[in-house]
Amino acid sequence: MVEVKFYDRKAVDDALLQFAVVAAKYKGQWVFCRHKQRDTYECPGGHREMGERIEDTAKRELWEETGAIDFELLNMGVYSVVKDGEESFGMLYFAAIEELGELPDLEIERILLTDDLPTRWTYPEIQPRLLERIEEVRRILASIPL
Repeated sequence: MVEVKFYDRKAVDDALLQFAVVAAKYKGQWVFCRHKQRDTYECPGGHREMGERIEDTAKRELWEETGAIDFELLNMGVYSVVKDGEESFGMLYFAAIEELGELPDLEIERILLTDDLPTRWTYPEIQPRLLERIEEVRRILASIPL
């Protein structure tokens, strides 16, 4: 069994953040990726490289996996995945994509623009929970008068 937890972004030391995941929308539609070696969908994201700031990981992965070249990136907080007693940490982001360029010829076969969430997830125990968290945070932020 896999457990997904959420933390305030300052509650977890930056050095523990191994991943960045980006829930993204373009023209009101969700943006998902399909890896060349899989037939399932996932949010853009991936591993942090040595010496890389976690926000730079999110930006790099978003471009590599969607071709996004103009976007606003919002930090939504730290998440963790607990599997087999081991906890790993990542940073969750939301991106409002303004412009998509050509998809880089890397690991992603194609992107999916959709109003609905995929039914075939690469990480079915994790990514739906991350998207639920995005929606929770967006609702909270929308309710705060400016």
